[in-house]
Parts: sequence; C-alpha cells; structure tokens
Amino acid sequence: MIPDKAPEDDVFHGGEEMRRGAHVPTFEKFKEMYMQSIEDPDKFWGDMTKDFFWKTKHTGRFLDYNFDVTKGEIFIKCMEGASTNICYNVLDRNVHDRRLGDKVAFYWEGNEPGDELTVTYRELLNSVCRFANVLKSQGVKKGDRIAIYMPMVVELVVAMLACARIGAVHSIVFAGFSAESLCDRIVDSQCSLLITADGFYRGDKLINLKLLADEALQKCTDKGFSLERCIVLKHLSKEEQDPSLGSPPAKRPCPDLQVPWNPQVDKCWHALMADSSDECEPEWCASEDPLFILYTSGSTGKPKGVLHTVSGYMLYTAATFKLVFDYRPDDVYWCTADIGWITGHSYITYGPLANGATSVLFEGLPTYPDVSRMWGIIDKYHVSKFYTAPTAIRLLMKYGSEPVQKYKRDSLKVLGTVGEPINPEAWQWYFKVVGDGRCPIVDTFWQTETGGHVMTPLPAATPMKPGSATFPFFGVVPAILNESGEELEGPSEGYLVFKQPWPGVMRTVFGNHGRFENTYFKKFPGYYVTGDGCRRDKDGYYWITGRIDDMLNVSGHLLSTAEVESALVEHEAVAEAAVVGRHHPVKGESLYCFVTLRDGVAFNHMLEVQLKNQVREKIGAIATPDFIQDAPALPKTRSGKIMRRVLRKIAGGERDLGDISTLADSSVVEQLFQNRCSTPV
Repeated sequence: MIPDKAPEDDVFHGGEEMRRGAHVPTFEKFKEMYMQSIEDPDKFWGDMTKDFFWKTKHTGRFLDYNFDVTKGEIFIKCMEGASTNICYNVLDRNVHDRRLGDKVAFYWEGNEPGDELTVTYRELLNSVCRFANVLKSQGVKKGDRIAIYMPMVVELVVAMLACARIGAVHSIVFAGFSAESLCDRIVDSQCSLLITADGFYRGDKLINLKLLADEALQKCTDKGFSLERCIVLKHLSKEEQDPSLGSPPAKRPCPDLQVPWNPQVDKCWHALMADSSDECEPEWCASEDPLFILYTSGSTGKPKGVLHTVSGYMLYTAATFKLVFDYRPDDVYWCTADIGWITGHSYITYGPLANGATSVLFEGLPTYPDVSRMWGIIDKYHVSKFYTAPTAIRLLMKYGSEPVQKYKRDSLKVLGTVGEPINPEAWQWYFKVVGDGRCPIVDTFWQTETGGHVMTPLPAATPMKPGSATFPFFGVVPAILNESGEELEGPSEGYLVFKQPWPGVMRTVFGNHGRFENTYFKKFPGYYVTGDGCRRDKDGYYWITGRIDDMLNVSGHLLSTAEVESALVEHEAVAEAAVVGRHHPVKGESLYCFVTLRDGVAFNHMLEVQLKNQVREKIGAIATPDFIQDAPALPKTRSGKIMRRVLRKIAGGERDLGDISTLADSSVVEQLFQNRCSTPV
C-alpha cells in the first residue's frame, strides 16, 4: 500500500531545514511508523495516550469494531474502561502540569483591523470554569445537548469547552446558517439550551444573530418542541467584557443593532458570569461518552448528526495536529476555518489546545477591508503554520502577487489546505507566491465523519505532488473498490473506502444508527464508504476525484442536492426541481438549478430572486444558487428517474451526452440547451 520508496521526479520536497527536528523527518521513518500503526495499533496509540491524563485506564483491546453489516451491528469502541475529561486535558493539564498558564492560547483578530484580544491558557481555563458553572446553574447536566450559534469569538471556544467540562454534548451550528437550519438541528438533537450572540459583522455586513435565533426558537415551538432557555453574548450591542479574558477588545458600538429580548427566556452571558466561580471540577467521562454532535449534509436532504466521542477524538485530533503540521512549541498557528465546521472543531479548538499551541482566531473575511488582510495578519502575529481552503486561495489568486508580496511572510514554515482537492494551478501559486517556494504544503483529505485527517502529506517526510492527498495517516487503511466491491490494486480509480477504524472516526448518526449503517457501510460490507471517488497513480499516490453521491462541494462545504431541491419545491410556483454542480473557478462547484414551474406560472427575474431567497432562508447563504434555469420538463428515464448525468452536461455546456437511449423524451434535452444559463443569476 505504501511504496517502499517515494518517487524522486516531478515532486516537491520539504527541504533539509524542515527535516531538522521534525517529528517524522523522512519517508522511511513515515513508512516504519505507518506499519507499526497498522500491525500493532495498541502499541502505536498506547504510546500517545501517555501524553494525557486518565482518571481510569482502559482494559482490553485499544480498538474494537465491526465494519461488516452482514455480521451484526456496526460499532467502534476505543479504550473501553478508560475515563478522562477532554477539557481537563486541553486546559488544566497545560496550566498546571506543563506550566503553560501564561502562554498565549489565542490571538483573537476581529472583523475590523485593530479589534483584537490576547488570551492566555490560564485566562481561558478561568473563563471556561466560570461558564461551566453558569451552565450548571441553568440546570445543564451530563449528557444534555446544548446548541451553540455564535460568531468567531473567544466565547465560542469557552462555551464548547465548558460543555465538555461538565459532560454536556455541544451541537455547534455555523452562524451563516438560516433560522430554519438552526431549528432543524435543535429539534433533531433535542437541545435543552441555546447559546448565541446579539450579532456580528461579516466584512461590512451586519448580521443580527439574535433575531435569527428567536425565529429558530419560534419555528421549534411550531414543530412541537419548546426550548425556553437562551444565553446571549452581547458582542456588539453593549460594551461588556468577561474580565477573565484579559483586556477588553476595541470598542464595537453598533447603534443600528436592535436586539429583541424576552426576559422569560433570554439570559445575558455577562450578567451570569459576573458572580460565577472560577473553580469547577471536571466531570469524568467514559471513553465512549458523546463529546459533540455536528450536522453535515445528507444525500437524502435531511442533515445527519455526526456523533464523536471523548477519548478517541481527543487522541486523534492531538496526533494529527502535531504530526501533520509538525507542531513545535514556538509555533504560531492559524486555521482560517469557522468553528461551525469540523475543521474548526478539530484544528482550532481541540487539536491545537491539546498540544499547548498558540493559535490565531479570526472573525473576519480574507478580503476585508482589503485583499491583503490575511498576509498582514501572518506578519502581525508571526504565523508559522497556516491552514486555509483552496477556495480562499483561488479567490486571492485573482488579485495577483502584489497584495501578498507587500508583506514579508518570512515566519511561515508549513502551509495547509482543507475542504476540497486543490487544483495544481492554485497549489503552485500557494507554494511559490505565498510560501516563497520554501514551505511544504499539506493537502489534507478528511470529513466531518472522520474527525481528523485521514489522507495527507507530512511536511518533512512526504514528497508532494500538487493536487494529491498523497498517503494515509497513521492507523488508516484505504482501498479503492470498483462498482462490484472488488479491491483494485496498483494504478486504478474507483470508490475510496477504509478497511478499519482509527480512534477519531464517528460512532453513529445521533438518534438514527440505522442511517449510519446504511450511509457508510451497506454499499460495501466490511468497509467504511467515504462517498468520494479516488485515483491511485503508478507511484501509489492517492488523488481525490470528488463526490460520487448526490453531494456538491461548494467552497469546501458539502451541500446536499436533495436539500436544495426540497427548498426550491416549497415555493408555490415550483412543481419540480433538480440541482447539479457546475464548475466554478473560485468555489470549485456552483449550484445549477433546473426548475419546472406549475401551469400558468411565468419564469422571470422576480421569481429567480424569490427562489434564491427561499434557499437562503431554508439553508443559509452558502447554499444560494448561482444559476436557476427554466426547465419546462426534465430528462427522465421511462421509469421516471431524473438523469442527472445529462443535466450536469447541460449545465456545463457539453453536447457529448453519451448514451441517452433510456430517455423517455429526448426532445427535452434540446429545449434545456436553448434555455441554458450562461451567467449567474
């Protein structure tokens, strides 16, 4: 699986300086460690458990599992019998045992330049303990689900770690999602409390988050689920500051923000924190106790509540962060993701803090107030390890090298990408312009479900091929299958699957274990099915080729075509809808929507605007369609199945449709070509 020797031609190397002191300095060392992780996982991971505190030790096998639905229920168990607390390990252990209390945990950089805050590990621990006591005062107990709907502020990290400290299960909802999306997630996980903020700025756009939260709670009530407790952080409406988080940030007065307030439901974060104790004993949790639920789009349209558990997730995020970014104690690390996504969970909060790292936490946009913002932040904080999305790289490429090169960036040592495969052109620009040709790029492939990186280069050890995720991380055993479920050897292309678990893989879909089994294990019994296609080249390198199911990767975020279609057909004018992806030079894929209208309804610009707004309201701004095409009819087989393959060709303007002999009415195709959108709506 891993070649004996990596290729020497047409690849990029980390360089001698990168290898000095690296955790994995050579390809030979990587291969040696990888084989141990597969052949003796108890020893490999057992050595890593020594870095953490365990209230009780595990007994028996390190990992126990069944991946074969024909042999019984699917399960994954890690370190059974052990008990610990992840908050204790990422904060108390660093403050008391490792004496890192005065070390900076986060440099918070606000939306506006000059709006900043520095938070040490001791300050973070004090604030987390105080908010954990606030949660307990509100009746929150171990196992309760807590919804968090907040912008990228330090208090978001405080809230999630406070939940972890008392054994509550956090369910973070990206603050760009709609009230409808928030409601669906609250109801599905039966949350007992919501934590939100008054509002925030996204560039120059004001978002009234509290208004959206209130709308979501009303929708919950309408669906028969009543949530009557909401803690509100006054981020913009009042200049209050938690004293345990150091000096107050720059003033953010916002007289235009009208914050609705229901004293029967709403509680002020700052008022609750004022008299709260900074001492809170952690709740000791069993290894397989739930840590968090994070919803990801499902091919059926209904988001899936991916459930991760305590010990395995902690070990895996700590290990991947340390080894993939080759973390050193003097690094300043910056992941530009939002904590509302799995990347923010694993590589802003848990992974970096488990290693005692200093991170940048960024509230703003890469283009605000100008397109050089990110490079200025790198120089300001002397960032050495930088992790962002190919979408952001392609966006900034459009402005050329000048905005980048007016900053030094000489602190940079490792660059990373996440969210989607990076195209070679963007890889080269990132490597040559941003990294000055001296920083290795770790092109990481993973999913909400995997908890952490599963395919990735290691910066000193792996010769890099632009656009390739290279090789599996330790403990991960990939395979490529054909449609019949046969494993393919050597150079090949097919379904990417994994043959055995790793500590950080998801355990179930919350409240629906049958869906977990059907989605990931039913198609090919004995394998975890990623839903992605993959190609392996002659040198053994893996290349992710994109989603195989009805999912789209828009700006690094997975969207369900079924979910968007469902939002469209809820409009009274729409009889039927079909959504496919169309290539986009910045976002990777864009949403191209075909809508068939009800009799007597005319297709016009006003209707297009209404449909775009309908999708935004139901899902969120990230799902806003780029193209909406009038489709008097859709191409269907004689059995009535929509031929999405044909629609993808039409959306892309490709006349070579392949075999369309099964179409019930082939004249539909020409009509759709005539109506085809050439520019976004």
